[in-house]
Order: sequence, then C-alpha cells, then structure tokens
Amino acid sequence: MILDSGERREFESGAVRDISENKGRMDLVPLKVVGLLIDCEELKYIDDYTRQGSVDSLYTAIKCFMKNNFEDKYTTVIELSKHFEAGCKKYGANNWRLGIPIHCFIDSACRHMMKHYRGDADENHDIACIWNLVCAIWTHENKPELIDLPFAEEIPFSCTQEEIEGDHIVNWEDGVID
Repeated sequence: MILDSGERREFESGAVRDISENKGRMDLVPLKVVGLLIDCEELKYIDDYTRQGSVDSLYTAIKCFMKNNFEDKYTTVIELSKHFEAGCKKYGANNWRLGIPIHCFIDSACRHMMKHYRGDADENHDIACIWNLVCAIWTHENKPELIDLPFAEEIPFSCTQEEIEGDHIVNWEDGVID
C-alpha cells in the first residue's frame, strides 16, 4: 500500500510524486552522524553516496537493509515489484522514469527507513525505502542531469558487480559485512 495525500508535486520532466512538505527533509540531515548515533549502518552508506557519488554505497545500503529486514532476497524482489505496481496505479506506468531529482529519492528512502525502524505500520515502509534507493541508482546511471547532490569527488556513472561488492561485501547467507 502507498499512502496518498491527494496532493502532488510535479517535476520539470513531467513526473509527479506526493507532496513532501511537513514530512521532514532527511536529505539535509547529516546521515553518517545520525547513523552512528542510532547504530544504523544503512544511513552511513547512504551518507557515503551523498558525499562521494559512488552508487556502490547505495547497493551496500540496500543489501544491509534487506539482510536486516527480509526473510530472503527473492521475497524482497517480489515485494518490490508489487510496490512498482502500486506506484503504477497511483501515478501511471513508469512515472518515476520521467525524471525525479536524486535528492528526492534519498530523502524519501531515509524517511521510510526511519518509519520502518520506528514500527510505523501505515505503509510498507521497508519496501518503500528499497524502492527509493533502487530508483536513485537507476536515475544516477540513466539520467545524470538529475543528480543534484554536492558530491566532493568525481561522479562515477556505473560500476561492475565487483565494484559493488568491493570494499563493502555483504554476504546474504552469513550476514557478514566486510
């Protein structure tokens, strides 16, 4: 289920999302500091992305979140597909691919993560978090003009599986993060 305020914000690309006012701006929060304070590894990886622009940090954040919150990765993908379907019903097919600035995905992903960990049951916050991170990665790699974060280093536009697993290996079976 995706909550709906009935109000929309429209982006230059024609994409629309629910309004974001009065929800907080998680993309402005120093995520690494908060992640350390509340012992949330995923926030630290998302912060790494917002500062360095390396999508491998987002892949690692997703894998950590999945390991901590889902029975298995295949169920996660099926639930993710249901979230895409619900979004299609609310906004139209592939609305998200029209183009939404990266900061919107990061903001929403972090908010959904916190709501999930807080125990909010009004929406599937766990899957909404993953959906936003997956869409952020896709946007980063396919619509670089929508990257609106002040990275400190040059932006890598894609990476290999080895680079994704590189310094932050997540082993699903034994839960090891190296």
